[in-house]
Amino acid sequence: MRTIITFGTFDVLHIGHVKILQRARAQGDRLVVGISSDALNFSKKQRNPVYPEGERRDIIASLGCVDEVFIEESLELKGEYIKEFGAHALVMGNDWEGRFDEFKSLCEVIYLPRTEGISTTQLIAEIKKYG
Repeated sequence: MRTIITFGTFDVLHIGHVKILQRARAQGDRLVVGISSDALNFSKKQRNPVYPEGERRDIIASLGCVDEVFIEESLELKGEYIKEFGAHALVMGNDWEGRFDEFKSLCEVIYLPRTEGISTTQLIAEIKKYG
């Protein structure tokens, strides 16, 4: 069984999230998704996510292409998460190209193209404009 792992905030779920998760799952037999904790998200983006980590975890877990979800507490633990879940490949969007190559000694690293024309940051800005 080939296990794939990926990481993200997955706030304000949109078609880009769904497509990359489906394409990640197609790389193997099992997809494990690390959801950034609220604290980790704040440390990365200086803002809290729209949806709290428990809700984001439940939303992602409800997708048919996802087999397991966990809360990612620290960026420095990515290698440990890869080992813990026995991942054969780490899949990330190509906007992160090269940033996860350090894990090539642990597993294959695959960068998939993002869905054109959509981003969570863009969606939040649009919602604020009309909200």
